[in-house]
Amino acid sequence: MKILGPTLLLTLVITATPAAAAEANGWSKIAAPKDGPPVSIGGYTNGCFSGGEALPAEGRGYQVVRLSRNRYYGHPELIRFIQDLGNKVADEQLGLMLVADMGQPRGGPMPGGHVSHQNGLDADIWLPLNYQRTPGKRDGLKSIAYADREKYTLNRDVWTKGQARLIRLAAEDERVARILVNPVIKTELCSMQWDDRSWLRKVRPWWKHHTHFHVRLNCAEGDKQCVPQAQPPGGDGCGAELTSWRPENRKKWKKAAAAAPRPLPQRCLALLKEQ
Repeated sequence: MKILGPTLLLTLVITATPAAAAEANGWSKIAAPKDGPPVSIGGYTNGCFSGGEALPAEGRGYQVVRLSRNRYYGHPELIRFIQDLGNKVADEQLGLMLVADMGQPRGGPMPGGHVSHQNGLDADIWLPLNYQRTPGKRDGLKSIAYADREKYTLNRDVWTKGQARLIRLAAEDERVARILVNPVIKTELCSMQWDDRSWLRKVRPWWKHHTHFHVRLNCAEGDKQCVPQAQPPGGDGCGAELTSWRPENRKKWKKAAAAAPRPLPQRCLALLKEQ
C-alpha cells in the first residue's frame, strides 16, 4: 500500500457494509489470542494474527488507555517495540506515553473506526505526554486535538518539542515501516531544524490523526504469510506531496472513489472459528 496523496489514498477507504460489520463483530467477540508461534496473516487492512500477546496495561514509560475495548494485543514484535519505546520515553523524561488501540486478540476487522490494525503490527499512541498514571480501565480519558482539521493549523497551546521527539524516537526504530500523522503535524515536523532528516521519510500525512499518531511495523523477519507495507517514496516527504493535503484540495478527496472491501485470507476465516 503506497501513501502518495489524498486522491490515491481514498481508493483505500473501505465502505461499511452489513456483511463487513457482521464480520468485524465476530472478531471483536474473541476473548483471547490463539496459542502457537507468532505469525501475521495477510495485510494491515485485511488480515489477522496468531500467537499474539497482550501488552501489559502498565509499563515503564507508558500506560494503556481504554482497556475495556480489549484492543491491546499484537504480534510479540509490536509488544517489544512499545516497551522499548516506553523505556526511551522514561530515559529522556518526556512524560507518560499513552497507548491506545493496537489489535484485537486475533486481529481482524474492528467494529467502527479502524480499517487497519488487523494483522498485529499497528498501534495508536496518543500525543499528550502530561497525563498522570490513572487506575482502572481509563475509558474516560480523552486525548487532545493537536491540529485543527478545518483551519489547518497547529494547536500551539499544547504542542511541545516533546511530541516531536516522541515521533522521532518511534520513526528511527528500524522495525517501523511508517508513522501516520495529521498533515498539519507533518508540516510542523518538516519546518523544524533537525540534525538528521532521514526519519521524516517514514512520517506520512493521513486523515484525522490529530490526537494521536499511528505506528506501523514491518513484517517480522521470516513471516511469509504477512503482506509487507510498501516502502514510502524517497526524500523527506516535505514537498509537493505534503502540499497536496491542504484544505483547498478537499474537493479532490471527496471525488475519489472508494474501493470495495477486500476479502480476508482463508487462513483468517479459519482462525475466526478456531477455539
